[in-house]
Amino acid sequence: MTLVIALAIFFDVLLVGVFLVLLFSTDNSTLVDRLTQLGGGGVPGQAVVQEKREPSRKKVERVLTDVSKLLPPSAREVTQFHRLMIRAGYRRPELVAVLRGTKVLFPLLFLGIVYFTGWYAYSPIPILLCAAVFGFLLPDMWLSWRVRHRQFRMVLALPDALDLLVICVEGGLGLDQSIARVADELEYTHPELSDEFHLINLEMRVGRSRLEALQELADRTGVDDVKALVGMLVQTDRFGTDLAQALRVHADSLRTKRRQRAEEQAAKTSVKMVPPLVFFVFPALFVVLLGPAVVIVLHQMLPQLNK
Repeated sequence: MTLVIALAIFFDVLLVGVFLVLLFSTDNSTLVDRLTQLGGGGVPGQAVVQEKREPSRKKVERVLTDVSKLLPPSAREVTQFHRLMIRAGYRRPELVAVLRGTKVLFPLLFLGIVYFTGWYAYSPIPILLCAAVFGFLLPDMWLSWRVRHRQFRMVLALPDALDLLVICVEGGLGLDQSIARVADELEYTHPELSDEFHLINLEMRVGRSRLEALQELADRTGVDDVKALVGMLVQTDRFGTDLAQALRVHADSLRTKRRQRAEEQAAKTSVKMVPPLVFFVFPALFVVLLGPAVVIVLHQMLPQLNK
């Protein structure tokens, strides 16, 4: 009976994981896009796979959206979730309700795991409460991790993008054309920053001014380096200074900051290595080095103690 319950819980968790991967995964991978561009046509079977995935994704979205109605949201909370989803790279508004649906589903899932496995028997109220709280906070933790990961990749990509901007501006292109060209060039190496630059061009095409589009970029990403870049571009456009020189100086400063971050992480390595050494490596060394000596001492001392 215990084996059946364990298998049922395993398949439930696996099913929920597959649903979430299917829901939040991108429609086309970078490799498929690149092969499509090089080959001049679609990849065999790509359309069939896409047609099979879309109905399943819609069903998952509909189920999680209905589940999210059990947790009535406030307008401020929805706005905050939507901003975080945009910073994580998910811009569809309906995904906010989907994420809230997981905040209802996961506590029930973890409570079921704790109950059917019998773990709650050791201390029922604290364990059940911890399982419910962990399941409720897990989507928020995943979303925060996703935002930090995407922002970190944009920080790493920004100096390279500024170098390309300097080359384009010095080559005679305007800032708008340079941003569009850099977005095309970074499409495969740095897709996150390329996506944001493409959005700037789309916003300017629909009638927004360049300053508004740049300020929206800073608010949308939430990256301090991007905010500094936007502030520099706004000041350059307002005071009429040399754009190429300003971009070059700003790119040098960002590259210096990136090197300093790498040096900081390298300096922290020795401190981060202390816990694994103390709790995992040193005990094993002590067992290997002192174990035979302890055995010999005990072998010699026990007969004397028994007399």
